[in-house]
Amino acid sequence: QAQLVESGGGLVQAGGSLRLSCAASGRTLSTYAMGWFRQAPGKEREFVAGISRSGGVTYYADSVKGRFSISRDNAENTVYLQMNSLKPGETAVYYCAADLAPSPFMVESDFLKYEYWGPGTQVTVSS
Repeated sequence: QAQLVESGGGLVQAGGSLRLSCAASGRTLSTYAMGWFRQAPGKEREFVAGISRSGGVTYYADSVKGRFSISRDNAENTVYLQMNSLKPGETAVYYCAADLAPSPFMVESDFLKYEYWGPGTQVTVSS
């Protein structure tokens, strides 16, 4: 079982950048494919980015391609989300999640596929 904790959220102006971190404890992180999701008030949780167990495969929502970058350091049991050129509409609680993917190259965008979740970190983008 994995315990996940996000950090790095905060208030940033539109066009600015933030780097989110997700620290894992318990089972080693290399066991899981990892994903970042976000949920704004009154909206459904949406996929942002995912990375395979090996780190060799990444997948992004169309809305963040070219601006966000997901990476992982299995030795440090940490996953990162670098967010650049942030927009006011991206204000949300950002969650990291872990998926016991059967393949080292698999990345899921469906939040129902993820078994473990962190409590989330608030990102607020001001205009």
